Amino acid sequence: MRIKTLIHSSTIPFQNPIFKKHQQPSILLKNPPIHLLQSPKFPSKLNILTPRNYFYGLKANLSSQNQELFDTNNEIEGENDSKIGSILEEEEIEVDMNREGLENQSLWSQIKEIVVFTGPATGLWLCGPLMSLIDTVVIGQGSYIELAALGPATVLCDYMSYVFMFLSIATSNMVATYLARGDKNQVQHQISILLFVGMTCGLLMLLFTRFFGSWALTAFSGPKNAQILPAANTYVQIRGLAWPAVLVGWVAQSASLGMKDSWGPLKALAVSSVVNGVGDVVLCSFLGYGIAGAAWATMVSQVIAGYMMIEALNKKGYNAFAISVPTLDEILTIIGLAAPVFVTMISKVAFYSLMIYFATSMGTHSVAAHQVMLQIMGMCTVMGEPLSQTAQSFMPELIYGVNRSLEKARRLLKSLVTIGSTMGLLLGTIGTFAPWLFPNIFTRDQKVIQEMYKVLLPFFMAIAVTPSIHCLEGTLLVPDSPPGVNQVRLLAPSLTCQEPLCDQKVKGLRLICL
Repeated sequence: MRIKTLIHSSTIPFQNPIFKKHQQPSILLKNPPIHLLQSPKFPSKLNILTPRNYFYGLKANLSSQNQELFDTNNEIEGENDSKIGSILEEEEIEVDMNREGLENQSLWSQIKEIVVFTGPATGLWLCGPLMSLIDTVVIGQGSYIELAALGPATVLCDYMSYVFMFLSIATSNMVATYLARGDKNQVQHQISILLFVGMTCGLLMLLFTRFFGSWALTAFSGPKNAQILPAANTYVQIRGLAWPAVLVGWVAQSASLGMKDSWGPLKALAVSSVVNGVGDVVLCSFLGYGIAGAAWATMVSQVIAGYMMIEALNKKGYNAFAISVPTLDEILTIIGLAAPVFVTMISKVAFYSLMIYFATSMGTHSVAAHQVMLQIMGMCTVMGEPLSQTAQSFMPELIYGVNRSLEKARRLLKSLVTIGSTMGLLLGTIGTFAPWLFPNIFTRDQKVIQEMYKVLLPFFMAIAVTPSIHCLEGTLLVPDSPPGVNQVRLLAPSLTCQEPLCDQKVKGLRLICL
């Protein structure tokens, strides 16, 4: 009876770290946030550790001590072998069925699962442009000069912040990478050093806007637009107070996204958007503070958002108040990861700044119209950012994780591009109809409205192509990609620079899609 019990137990896997790893082979993520691809449990080529393997492993271990015991029980062993053989056949059949399931996986199922993640993530990216659009609408109803002043002012407040987008990209990638490896201590450490970098950059930008903001606006706008400089400088000085909170909030938000959680940051930004909207209406429309009221409302909402982002990260078991000074090697690692992102963002900032510079040189009405169209475009194109974030959050595990699957990575990219193309056409249509049919929402000045009408066609084209570009950009920014991808990653700036530019070959505003 004792012999029979020992032999029967050999069909049950031991708690051995070497064998446990193969107990349930899978190409799915260890803790998948969503079932992006409902793939089979077994890859096409896999050495399955079956009960037969465990049986012979047990036999080898016991043979040195109980050789005579096994020699006297050959019949029991043979009987057990036959049972194990039948179990092996059943497992082989299951493997074949699951392989067939991988081939028959539908693209529509992948798209639905991606939408589940990108839905709340879209809200994250919409909050920032929504705040700027609210400022534009409220200020535009009062004075077209203050509306024009938003053009150069947003270069220093909003577009300059894109230079620090490398903090967001580096955080989400590094958090997702170390979570895929199961190293939570490194996750905490990376968050701490990136919080330090974000705080340092925020303080430097606060000092820059305080002491050099007026000079930068004067150099950017030129002497012909002296009437808009006081309003623009007021806006920049107030908004500049929120720089540390903005960049620290970005790090905390991206850390949550790297953990595949988009609901926590969404709640924070939803609250801040409500605060900004109510503040704009009260301070600008009722109290008559104009552009200064809009700046105060936006600044306060950004500080609230940053604090709520940190609290959301603390609730996940990480200490967002722990700040660590990075070593030289860690700084080099961040630079190595952020270099392509930094070049990409510099390209975008340069093109947007060049657009506003040309628009400003055309006169007050032109820069006012340009400000309206640019804010509408920002609202539309930013909806493609969650597709880039999806690629950055899920591609690392699929490309070089414990259970890597390049086939699943390719299929995920195909799904993302499909969604991006469809989204681009839809957003282009909506974004074009808004200023065409309802221009009085943004301004009542007829000269400004006429300038807006001149750019509707290229405006539609620029919006339509952007979401698909975001999908490719997010994939190219995945760290430690296979050979060949790192070289292609250097082309990311050229892919993402397909943004509209202003041309002075004709009178008024004109957008050119590169």
